[in-house]
Amino acid sequence: MKVSPSILTCDFGYAADEVRFVEDTGADMVHLDVMDGVFVPNISFGPAVIGSLRPHTSLFFDVHLMMAQPRRMLPAFAKAGADMLNIHLECDDPIDETLADIHALGKKAAITLKPATPAEAAFPYLEQVAMVLVMTVEPGFGGQSFMSDMLPKIAALRQEIDRRGLQVDIQVDGGINADTARLVAEAGATVAVLGSALFNAEQPSTLVKTVQAM
Repeated sequence: MKVSPSILTCDFGYAADEVRFVEDTGADMVHLDVMDGVFVPNISFGPAVIGSLRPHTSLFFDVHLMMAQPRRMLPAFAKAGADMLNIHLECDDPIDETLADIHALGKKAAITLKPATPAEAAFPYLEQVAMVLVMTVEPGFGGQSFMSDMLPKIAALRQEIDRRGLQVDIQVDGGINADTARLVAEAGATVAVLGSALFNAEQPSTLVKTVQAM
């Protein structure tokens, strides 16, 4: 498993320090949750904050766009330093065209499924993405409980990805800790987003290594 800690639960007064903390834990990437207050009932940050964090770490920036219309903002996020741009299948923009725009910007593309969206909705796009994110909570707020009924969705995606012989990661976000990370790994996930569990851990680096070993 790769580990992509979300800084949504960090202390934003010390965001640069928190990103360096994430790197020091041995994590593989940083998960940046962008919320527009429309697609989800919360607002987080935008390209300016991502751009200000970019000089403070060499880690891969995994940018999750919880936006109703992400397409118009893709160039700004790419310029800010995003390495992967991840759009929701439930957004208002045309998915094929938006993924093509991401590739044209020289970035990796990913898609996200909210809990109510079935695995099959992602199947038409598997050849166009590097990763599929399965939300195991409702997007918009950190600290929610893991939804175990999402495990069959992860398994269905893994089966289809393997059937096609693709190298597509399955990321899981929402209520992930050492126990739930094992469940999603067994279902076929390859990337775990750690939020509260990491920032509240007594031994953060140990938690990261534990998940990476799954």
